[in-house]
Amino acid sequence: MTEPGDGDAPADLQLTSAEWSMWQAFRNGSTCDLHIGDPARDDPHGQHLWGPERRVRARVVALLLLDGPPPQPGRVAALQLTGAYITDTLDVAGGTIKPFVELRDCRFEAEVVLPESHFTTLRLVNCAIPRLEAARLHTEGDLHLPRCVVQSGIRLTDAHIGTDLMLNQTIVHKDRQGRSLMADGLTVAQDLQAEMMESYGELSLRGATVGVSLSLRGSRLCNPFGRRALNAPQLTVERTLYLTAAGLANSPFSSGATPPYGIGQTPSRGTRVQRFECEGGMRLDDGRFGDAVDFENARFVMESDQELSLRRIQTPELRFLGERPQRGRVILSGARVVNLIDKSASWPGLGGLWMAGFAYETLIPRGHFPLALRLQWVAAATPEYAPEPYEMLAASLRSTGEDADAREVLLAKQRRRRETLPLAAKAWGILQDWTVAYGYRPGRAAVWMAVLWAVGTLYFSTSPPPPLKAGEAPPWNPYLYSLDLLLPVIDLNQGAAWKPGGGSQWVAAVLILAGWVLATTVAAGASRLLRRQ
Repeated sequence: MTEPGDGDAPADLQLTSAEWSMWQAFRNGSTCDLHIGDPARDDPHGQHLWGPERRVRARVVALLLLDGPPPQPGRVAALQLTGAYITDTLDVAGGTIKPFVELRDCRFEAEVVLPESHFTTLRLVNCAIPRLEAARLHTEGDLHLPRCVVQSGIRLTDAHIGTDLMLNQTIVHKDRQGRSLMADGLTVAQDLQAEMMESYGELSLRGATVGVSLSLRGSRLCNPFGRRALNAPQLTVERTLYLTAAGLANSPFSSGATPPYGIGQTPSRGTRVQRFECEGGMRLDDGRFGDAVDFENARFVMESDQELSLRRIQTPELRFLGERPQRGRVILSGARVVNLIDKSASWPGLGGLWMAGFAYETLIPRGHFPLALRLQWVAAATPEYAPEPYEMLAASLRSTGEDADAREVLLAKQRRRRETLPLAAKAWGILQDWTVAYGYRPGRAAVWMAVLWAVGTLYFSTSPPPPLKAGEAPPWNPYLYSLDLLLPVIDLNQGAAWKPGGGSQWVAAVLILAGWVLATTVAAGASRLLRRQ
């Protein structure tokens, strides 16, 4: 381009005054500000046309980035451009860009093409961009795109960001394939912040890896063009995925990022605090999250065939504290969590929740969540009977010392199972439930034993049976005789000494059968208690 040490632009470039200012600012490492001082006219997203005094050619920008002049003595070259209208397509695909790059409040006439390029740090702040094509982009430092408006999608497939990726308050519309952000295989070494972002299309993060946290606080994901607003199977986040509320820097919901790269102005929806909203399905299947997945105050709007899918995710903590979805399904099949923090008002009703194989260790309810509602929660997840959700809930309750509640859950499991049995087995189950609650309330068996003993004693007091052998029977005692019939194992030397007949024979048979049933049930209940099942 130029001789070594020569900082002048080639004569054939014929730089405009705006480009000459940018050229000199690049050599000084200073900012070239092309604002005119009128906020309405300086707004890159506004309707006002920008004249030639603010236009710079993409060709000149690319020349500075790829093969720019040497800096002034004692200065570091950097492209810091504000309020410019960049004409034509900015294309530095495959290039290595060493200077620091920050473009603020700029308009791009055509797409920005950065595939397979290498940057140190790249910041596009509050810019209007038709499309950003940056597959396999590599940055040593940050990639910041806060408050940008991108009309036809962002592609960051297999990109590698050396520190942080920031998309706070960015508005991204769909591309030709219906995707707003295509970032499959993306790697971010530290945080990915997309707070108060608006996405109109599918936001795809399949197989992406985030080294610290991924924050979508206060964002709105909307995809009326397809099934999913967020498609992120096999996503790995070393710490926490935030799908919660967000606010400005001085609000209690702020993440702590500071302007101009954080959230520094009133959000587009007009409030200082916004909750996360997802209009469309969400897929986080097979995700790995090192600390937590947080849905506090989140709102999901789905069609009947759409899902909030958390199949086989693994995380120490799941905070399911959002608004109850009115349609669609929440899928937790095969998920593994340690702490489940939830509210009864957050879960969908019958048929809207699937959690076959969902494993958790500790339940931490937020607010009023009694056992009756918890059983409704399990019933909603099992339109057809399945034992695993009941057994998982009982195990969790037992681990926290709530044995009585655990037995209630297992009793509810038997009652649900009974609904699937044939008529005869169902009748036998009803009898077991009515008498001894399937052995989970063994005290009820003792009550029935006492009632039958009293009835037998009263009957045989008025209708004593004759002795089996005259002169060999012990003294008649209706109390011991009835008790000997009821107790199937203990022999009180009464039952075999007398020979009941007629009605007494039927009464004795009923007492013997009832004694066996009650004793077996009590033994089963005692065994469950001893084994803590």
